[in-house]
Amino acid sequence: MVARALSFGAVAEAYERFRPGYPLELLELVMTYAGGSIRTALEIGAGTGKATRLFAQGGIAVTATEPDAAMLAEMRKHLPANVTTVQAAFEDLPLDSSYELVYSAAALHWTNPEGRWARMAALVRPGGVFASFGVPIQLADPALKEAARAARSPYLENDGIPSPDGTPADRPMQWPGTELQQSEWFTDVRQSVIERRLTISAHDYIGQLSTVSAYVMLEPADRDQVFRRTLQVLPETVELDAEIHVHLARSHH
Repeated sequence: MVARALSFGAVAEAYERFRPGYPLELLELVMTYAGGSIRTALEIGAGTGKATRLFAQGGIAVTATEPDAAMLAEMRKHLPANVTTVQAAFEDLPLDSSYELVYSAAALHWTNPEGRWARMAALVRPGGVFASFGVPIQLADPALKEAARAARSPYLENDGIPSPDGTPADRPMQWPGTELQQSEWFTDVRQSVIERRLTISAHDYIGQLSTVSAYVMLEPADRDQVFRRTLQVLPETVELDAEIHVHLARSHH
């Protein structure tokens, strides 16, 4: 897993350019759940700062942590003054500070499951909020989705990230909500979906795929083939289902 988690440095600029940012609606959802003002936040696996900028915009003092130096360098090009950056993996963060909000944008599955929630609870102030959100990148049209799957299948069977705890996709509560519900440190677990559709060029869609770990890990020649074959089956512009899956919980220690 570590190889995959650290595979993004090479694609930091592509990540910044092609991955969609997060809408104001997400900030509002988290703030409403928190039920008061949030002054301090810790971000785990900040990447190039897509979510960092959203929360900083809310006037929150954000400490953005990220293990990959190239991602961090890209992030620092775009940051407001109320953000502090730290190069560190979640597992190495000192537990001597706690925050009103601890959140992770599309990065929680890279953290070590061993002791994950005890460590998280140490970082979230009592009564504070933990939030995790991810955006599975999907073609909206089922026929195109199938065509793209067939185009990549000789090289890559599945390009998604399997559920870290094996929760089937049809269950009402998905990971990490499942683990949060079972954890002794968190309560009031909530799962929300922010609906979102994006229309982008097929080339930009390939740009997004180039930042997805399943493709990053392919041999370069195979990756080129997959992207060439995928482009051949797509129209010039595609519609993406870019809904945001959000999990929220409150620390009760």
